[in-house]
Amino acid sequence: MKNIVLLVFVLSFCYVKGQQKADSVVLPFAIAKEKQLSEEDLKNKKEGLYFTGVPDISSDPVNGFGYGAEGSIYFNGKQSDPFFKYTPYRAKLDVAMFNTTREQRELMLRLDVPYVFDTKWRFRAEAGYESNPNLLYFGITEQSLRGLSYYPNGDVSQAAVNNATYSDYENNLDDNNKFYNTYIKKEYILNVSLEHSFMEGRLRTLFGFEFANVGISTFGGNNLLQNENAVSPLLGMGRNNVGIFQTGLIYDTRDLETDPNQGIFAELTNELSLQAFGSAFNFNKTFFHANMYQKVLPSLFKKVVFASRLGYGYTAGAAPFFEYQDQWSSEGSIEGLGGAHTLRGFKQGRFLGRAMNFNNLELRCRFAQGHLFNQHVAFSGVPFMDIGGVWDEVKNSFSFNNYRFSEGLGLRIAWNVNTILRFDYAVSKEDRQFFFNFGHTF
Repeated sequence: MKNIVLLVFVLSFCYVKGQQKADSVVLPFAIAKEKQLSEEDLKNKKEGLYFTGVPDISSDPVNGFGYGAEGSIYFNGKQSDPFFKYTPYRAKLDVAMFNTTREQRELMLRLDVPYVFDTKWRFRAEAGYESNPNLLYFGITEQSLRGLSYYPNGDVSQAAVNNATYSDYENNLDDNNKFYNTYIKKEYILNVSLEHSFMEGRLRTLFGFEFANVGISTFGGNNLLQNENAVSPLLGMGRNNVGIFQTGLIYDTRDLETDPNQGIFAELTNELSLQAFGSAFNFNKTFFHANMYQKVLPSLFKKVVFASRLGYGYTAGAAPFFEYQDQWSSEGSIEGLGGAHTLRGFKQGRFLGRAMNFNNLELRCRFAQGHLFNQHVAFSGVPFMDIGGVWDEVKNSFSFNNYRFSEGLGLRIAWNVNTILRFDYAVSKEDRQFFFNFGHTF
C-alpha cells in the first residue's frame, strides 16, 4: 500500500510540473465549446493546489455507526492555463478512510488526470482495501424480487407475515437466523485505465485492467448463501483472484463533470474475465449507461437542473455471485440494485439478476450560495425518484412487474465547485434510508 501511495503522488507531482509549462499557451488541440465551464462555475473555480475534506459520519441498521474521513487534493493550475476553462481540475487525488462500530473498514485511493501531459489521454487509477461483515444477499435471480416474509418472533407455528418492511423482517429473525442474509467480504483491488479523446473531446475510447483478491465467508447458523451452495456450488465462495480486461466507448458533452449544468454522458463498457488474465472465473459483463442534464427555465432560475439516468447491465458466463451487483462505469463501479447509488429506498444488493436496469430522476434546485472562510459553498434541494428491476434473461427485460420504486428528498452542498456533499433520505414500501456521500448519485 505504501508503494501505491508513493506512485500516485509521484504521478500527480510529475503531471503538475508538466502542466505548468502550458500556462499562457493556446489549446494544443480543439475542445468542443459545449464542454467549457459556465461563467458562474468558472468564476467560483479556485486556482492552484487546494484540499477539501470532511469527517465521514453515518449511521444505519446494517453497518452501525460509521466514522472516518474523506478528502481530495486538487491540482487546478492557473486561469492562464488553456485547459482551465475546460476541465473540473488538471489532476485530483481522493483519499477515503472509514470504519464502523460493526467492523466495516475501508481504505481507498483514487487518482484522475484529464489531458495528462497536455495530450488527449486521460489516466485513472484506484487502489484500496475493504473489509465488510455486513453485506446482504437475497439471491441472484428474479426470486430476489419477492417481498420479505417472516414468522413472528421466529415461531413457525404462527402464520407468516408477507411483504414485510425490512425493519420488521430483521427484528423477527431469531438467533439461528440472525445472519440469514449476511456475508463477509474482504477485498484488495487495483484498477488502472487510459482514455483517449476524439471529436474535440466529445468521444473517448477506454481500456483498462482490474485485479482483485476477494475473500467471501459467512457466519454460523442458518444462512442463505450456505444453503444455496449446499444445493449447487455457488461461484465466488472462499478466496479467489479476479482479473478483468476493460474496454469502453464514451460520449460526453457535460460542461462540468462533477456538477453538470447541461450535456449528455453516455457510455458502453465491457468487462471480460478469463483464467488467462489470472482470474478464477470466465465471464463477461456489458453495461450501457446514459445521463442527461438540462437547465430548467434559465431566464428565471440561476441554477435549476433536471437530471436523468438510464443504466442497463448484463452478466454472461460463469460469474461469481458478487459480480452480479457490480456494474462497471468509466467513472467508477455502480453497485446495485439498491443502496445509495441506484434504488435508494431499498438495501444495497436487495435485488440481483443477470440483467439489471435502473433509472433515476432528479431536480437539482440551487437556493443559496456564498463564501464562508474564503470557501465558496452552494446549496441545492433535490427531490428524486428511482426505478429499477432485475431479470434472469434479456428477453424478459420488458416485464413491468419486476420493477421496484422509491422516492425521496436530498440536499447538495457544492464546495469550491468540484466537491459535492450529498445528503439523501429515501423511502419505499419496504424501507426508509438516509445517506451521506461525496459526489452526485450520477
